[in-house]
Amino acid sequence: MPKPRTSFVCTECGHRQTKWTGRCPKCGAWNTLQEVIEAPETPGGKHRARPAGERPAPRPLPDIRADDIARIPLAIGEMSRVLGGGIMPGGGVLISGDPGIGKSTLLMQMAAAVAQSGLTVLYVSGEESAYQVKRRAERLGGVHPNLFLLADVDLHNILAQIAAMNPGLVIVDSIQAVYLDDLSSSAGSVTQVRECTAHLLRMAKEGNTPLFLVGHVTKEGNIAGPRVLEHMVDTVLYLEGDRFHSYRLLRSVKNRFGSTNEVGVFEMGPSGLQEVSNPSEMFLAERLPNASGSAIAVPLEGTRPLLVEVQALASTTAFAQPRRTANGIDFNRLLLIAAVLGKRVGLRLSDQDIFVNVVGGLKITEPGSDLAVALAIVSSVRNRPVAADMALLGEIGLSGELRSVSQLARRLTEASKLGFKRAVIPRSAGRHARTDAFPDDMEIIRARSLHQAIEAALT
Repeated sequence: MPKPRTSFVCTECGHRQTKWTGRCPKCGAWNTLQEVIEAPETPGGKHRARPAGERPAPRPLPDIRADDIARIPLAIGEMSRVLGGGIMPGGGVLISGDPGIGKSTLLMQMAAAVAQSGLTVLYVSGEESAYQVKRRAERLGGVHPNLFLLADVDLHNILAQIAAMNPGLVIVDSIQAVYLDDLSSSAGSVTQVRECTAHLLRMAKEGNTPLFLVGHVTKEGNIAGPRVLEHMVDTVLYLEGDRFHSYRLLRSVKNRFGSTNEVGVFEMGPSGLQEVSNPSEMFLAERLPNASGSAIAVPLEGTRPLLVEVQALASTTAFAQPRRTANGIDFNRLLLIAAVLGKRVGLRLSDQDIFVNVVGGLKITEPGSDLAVALAIVSSVRNRPVAADMALLGEIGLSGELRSVSQLARRLTEASKLGFKRAVIPRSAGRHARTDAFPDDMEIIRARSLHQAIEAALT
């Protein structure tokens, strides 16, 4: 088979040349030349066309049968929920996360679960030897005759083995290690990652074989490689968490076959990632109820409400510029809340160092936890604890007003299940939520402004 020719095309002006240069000679843009594969030509000079019998023809949509293709059930309930109810045949899934967060561990557990169900699984390891993967499988209890391992990075051999085995699941760990020898660029480059992913996804679609790819992340936490990689796959999953904490969150940011509002909670242990059925209870297990600077937030992770403890510490600074440190919440959100407390509530924070931490290594991104962060700061400054059986829900506006949050009844029900008897919510929540759905055994305190919420929580 003749080796296909490659050329370099400028992404700005479309100029094509045979060698790579740092600057496009036509438009003058820097680092815009990308390597592309040219289709082979026939001796007559035209591109080779497929025979007429191989060309797909359009069909009426009602004639296309899809009821005989069912999802592959997965014994890992948290991961099955995030995927939308199981593994979709022919779907391409990209899972990413920080180094050492547990991506390979989770995929090995998933491979073992699928192998135990009777399907053949091919695990392609591009960064670890067969011996290292075998040791991990033994530690996780995932050694099974239906689980096959291929330690190779050559894409041609990987595709040949997939075609020969016809497995029920293919896992490639990781896509940055796989290379296509038809390209002159090194493995992990933008061109290699894009072309290798395209070949693997084409194989998955043609054979209805589910494909899982592991992708590296950059310093900013984004998937390394071209941005188009996220558009090529069907599902993009992020495994989040702190390496120094045991909890992990599997979050879906794209899912063509399910909802992106689901999140799976795991706990890292000696035998791998274990499902957490009631994460709120675990996050509050070590809480000191009568300690100042502590408040309970009820963020919504997907469709699941979680109760987490927000801790704040305010101490007099010895420097002209006070420090603001945020762990688990957005730093700019902390600055906004501190500014509202100083301007609208009259709390003096110009000489206070403020440290805010979300217990358990979780990251709260929604503004519905603003009230808990503000009350934790006020509690630490005034050295007065928030009531131990009180949950705080609400978004803080720049005028000091409390704004409603979504799915308020579901959050309050989760708090009531864990023994919380009171909750401070925005006064406007009654216009957007069914008040009859609120728990009967919980006292609901409505506050219009942040000042009223502070008076209700610290009195």
